[in-house]
Amino acid sequence: METPDNAAPAGETDADTSPTGIAAEDWATASAEPQYRAAVIDLLGALAYGELAAFERLAEDAKLAPSLEDKAELAKMASAEFHHFERLRDRLAAVDAEPTAAMEPFAKALDDFHRQTAPSDWLEGLVKAYVGDSIASDFYREVAARLDSDTRALVLAVLDDTGHGNFAVEKVRAAIDADPRVGGRLALWARRLMGEALSQAQRVVAERDALSTMLVGGVADGFDLAEVGRMFSRITEAHTKRMAALGLAA
Repeated sequence: METPDNAAPAGETDADTSPTGIAAEDWATASAEPQYRAAVIDLLGALAYGELAAFERLAEDAKLAPSLEDKAELAKMASAEFHHFERLRDRLAAVDAEPTAAMEPFAKALDDFHRQTAPSDWLEGLVKAYVGDSIASDFYREVAARLDSDTRALVLAVLDDTGHGNFAVEKVRAAIDADPRVGGRLALWARRLMGEALSQAQRVVAERDALSTMLVGGVADGFDLAEVGRMFSRITEAHTKRMAALGLAA
């Protein structure tokens, strides 16, 4: 999944404090709580399927590339996403969770999202990879701050930018410079992606009791209602910055 280049992770503040509660524990200690263990397996399953879907989508988008160089760049990014998937799959197996079973509950929601946001051309595909995936990454980064140290490190590692950020910005800006009318169409597309991505994230959480309980504070140091509002404000702010980087109006 993608994150904005040189941007602070969602949820980071100028007065970061040391982790407390489960966030200060390792997996061996934290997973003694059955509901927490179930929530983490859900989270890793959702992430793993997301990475697998990202690999498939980037490989498909490579067919729309206008040049061989662009095609190769997307193929490299698709390969990075697949390696992220492998790390998550292997972690699930290592904690005695069957990877396919962990991913399956999230397949429909993610497949629906990608079907509803299928790009019509090369530029829409780049905007989706840069903007759409980054919204999901911001959400998972927020959650990661509340996880045990081992799981947090893995989640943050697989959310690392695969290089799509700079590549997308360069290509989209060049297209807008060549034809300013492109900017309006892509801005509308990015707004649609924002709405669909947030709806998809809410659906994923709502359909899994252990995950939703963890996020609202039933397990670990979850979000209260005020923090939920602040979280979405941070995600929206990061989205606005990405739009500006692309040369698009939020």
